[in-house]
Amino acid sequence: MSDKGDASALPAEHRGGWMSFIKSIASFSGDLSKMTAPSFILSPVSLTEYPSYWGEHPEMLVAISEAKTPEERMVAVLRWFIGTLKGQYTSRNTQMGSEKKPLNPILGELFLGKWPASGERGETTLVSEQVSHHPPITAYHLENKKAGVSVVGHSGQKTSFNGRSIHVQQVGHALLRVQVPGGAEEVYLISLPMLSIDGLWFGSPYIELTEASYIHSSTGLLATVQYSGKGYFSGKPHTYNATVVKDSAPSTPLLEVGGDWSGVSHVKRGTLLSPNTVFWDANATPRAEVSVAPIDAQGPQESRRVWKTVAEGIRTGNYDLASKDKSRIENEQRALRKERQANGTEHKLTYFTHVADDPVYAQLAGACKGLPATQESFTRS
Repeated sequence: MSDKGDASALPAEHRGGWMSFIKSIASFSGDLSKMTAPSFILSPVSLTEYPSYWGEHPEMLVAISEAKTPEERMVAVLRWFIGTLKGQYTSRNTQMGSEKKPLNPILGELFLGKWPASGERGETTLVSEQVSHHPPITAYHLENKKAGVSVVGHSGQKTSFNGRSIHVQQVGHALLRVQVPGGAEEVYLISLPMLSIDGLWFGSPYIELTEASYIHSSTGLLATVQYSGKGYFSGKPHTYNATVVKDSAPSTPLLEVGGDWSGVSHVKRGTLLSPNTVFWDANATPRAEVSVAPIDAQGPQESRRVWKTVAEGIRTGNYDLASKDKSRIENEQRALRKERQANGTEHKLTYFTHVADDPVYAQLAGACKGLPATQESFTRS
């Protein structure tokens, strides 16, 4: 798919339906995530699977625990984070020709996966759960116990249309914890970038990251990642620039790196790494796909079993099949919500506990410009 947009990416039989959908977006008031999208623009993958992108380089998670100093660990966390971006934000373009709308998970939907141990590296596991339907929120817990590294977080989306692009505010954050020599624990707050979905009028949507995200360590180191990309008239796709500073000396970068987060980026300056060396090459390090149980062996709430028929219809182009089974699932969920309301019962989370005001987040968020001072979290039960 071209980042400039390519009308040929959309089959001729769907172009009329696509333009009708764009017009309905333009006239819609409120969060676009509440809209029902036609099946031909849907991804066969539910949002509960998306946290697996955090784990597609398990060796880089392990590398965080192997670093010797707080500075080296911050560099390792930043490299791991940049390494997750290509999978999260370009993989559907590569696989399906353009960005697709993910399936909205049902409340309580689960995604359970792992990356097997390799060499000295232990097994990395993932638990993901849809903890809220309105608003939609997915909580996740990624862990390599042998290395002493874990990532727990949650994400949701607030979407709007500005006439040319869909703007997606990713709501939520992650907390990466690593055990260091002596038994101490370092914590890294990771905020999420904003998204702009462009190429809509060409029928060939793609994602650009915008604004900034942060990684703030309990050791007093702050990484700021600024995103820019291809605008309507100019710019390079998927560009970023990141700096690492000490809280005590914010005007003196210890490290600056930048380039293409979906390709190659380099060290620009600083004392932590040699200037002009490659910081990250997304094309030189293959992504390791998550391993899951066969669909027929999964539980009734597991994502790929829930959406099996819908996904099959989307992948084979049988959109009538996909639409019918999607409607069945949605009607069943509406009936369950009415039943809970009638009985005065609430949905119980399976793997997570809700924290209304997370003190760890509050402690680390203050150094990150623009982040709310308080925010809810979900911890692994």
